[in-house]
Amino acid sequence: PLEGLTPRDAISKSIELITEKGLGSSQTNYRLRDATFSRQRYWGEPFPFYFKDDLPYPVDESELPIVLPEVDKYLPTEDGQPPLGRAKNWQSREGYPLELSTMPGFAGSSAYFLRFMDPGNPKELVSNDAVSYWENVDLYMGGSEHATGHLIYARFWNMFLYDIGLAQKEEPFKRMINQGMIQGVSSFVYRIKGTNKFVSRGLKDSYDTQKLHVYVGLVKDDELDIEGFKNWRPDYKDAEFELEDGVYLCDSATEKMSKSMFNVVNPNDIVRDYGSDTLRLHEMFLGPLEQSKPWSTGSIEGVHKFLGRFWRLFFEKNSFLVSDEKPSKEELKILHTCIKKVRTDTETFNFNTAISALMICVNELTKLGCRKKEILTPLVTIIAPYCPHLAEELHHKLGAEKSIFKSATLPSWDESLLVENTFNYPVSVNG
Repeated sequence: PLEGLTPRDAISKSIELITEKGLGSSQTNYRLRDATFSRQRYWGEPFPFYFKDDLPYPVDESELPIVLPEVDKYLPTEDGQPPLGRAKNWQSREGYPLELSTMPGFAGSSAYFLRFMDPGNPKELVSNDAVSYWENVDLYMGGSEHATGHLIYARFWNMFLYDIGLAQKEEPFKRMINQGMIQGVSSFVYRIKGTNKFVSRGLKDSYDTQKLHVYVGLVKDDELDIEGFKNWRPDYKDAEFELEDGVYLCDSATEKMSKSMFNVVNPNDIVRDYGSDTLRLHEMFLGPLEQSKPWSTGSIEGVHKFLGRFWRLFFEKNSFLVSDEKPSKEELKILHTCIKKVRTDTETFNFNTAISALMICVNELTKLGCRKKEILTPLVTIIAPYCPHLAEELHHKLGAEKSIFKSATLPSWDESLLVENTFNYPVSVNG
């Protein structure tokens, strides 16, 4: 009866037959990494336990919740105790010392979504009425590492709460999306073994070299900033270099962002140089949400220039030039094509293609020289979820007094404006 079945279906069928014949029963086993639950750090929920004669006891319910105390610094004590060891009078009402470790971040977050349903309830985590109204979470979004971290704990906690009647559904999340990892571009230098001399990448095969990671901030277009490299670490201060055509060229590779690989991009630097809207837009434009994609500082220039073009639809230098002139059919078609694409793609989490539609729209309106308020006002609203600061500024320039996120409504598209009046047909003559 298993012939022609996939391995997964064959296993399911085997279990079904074994169960039907009374030869055995199935059981699913889960492995919780509970050894990671206790953390020797300050930030986290304190464990509500005190120690009496070196034995742990739960604190009385009247003492809950245990609130993190004031400490002089968030570092371990000089004798190796966790940071809570720095707190004065860190003890229960009975005068016994409280636990010094804290719970990890996924402890409280394993049930906080239930508390969001009923945040003002002073008597219980969440009422039955609130749970019946909200049911469970529509979307869980997190990296793939969450599967063995937060997600499995949240599901088990919810199953327990479901068993005692506090959760409406056995599974807490209706849908899950694992966003892809943004990878870093690592740079490498080549040091001749046993020396402090570095050779450019085209010369490495002539020597017995050691490949070393170098901080990506010292490399631009594969060219190493030699002086910056010497100042980067003390052991490279007296380094020597063998160059190619007067420059030192590095190799590169796409890897997971890691401090040990010196390829972590500091978002504060990007915000300083380009602004937070550019950073936000660039991350979403890198590729499909669920796929891993390499970070590219070079391509961020294109996103930044797009925002400049968007701004220039409203301004010429410092002059605000938006008019009340009625838009043409062509301009309305461009706008409503963009609204339809951005709204549908945003709702399906295809952010990169929604941004592409915005870029196409801005380019076409720029070619037409369109500065009409009836076109630009909904365009500002549709870009607001992607570039909130730019949109807020332009929203007020267009005459609004309240925030765009409190006063504006996402525009809808008119299908009648999207009808094509002309079509191009290819014609082949004599084959």
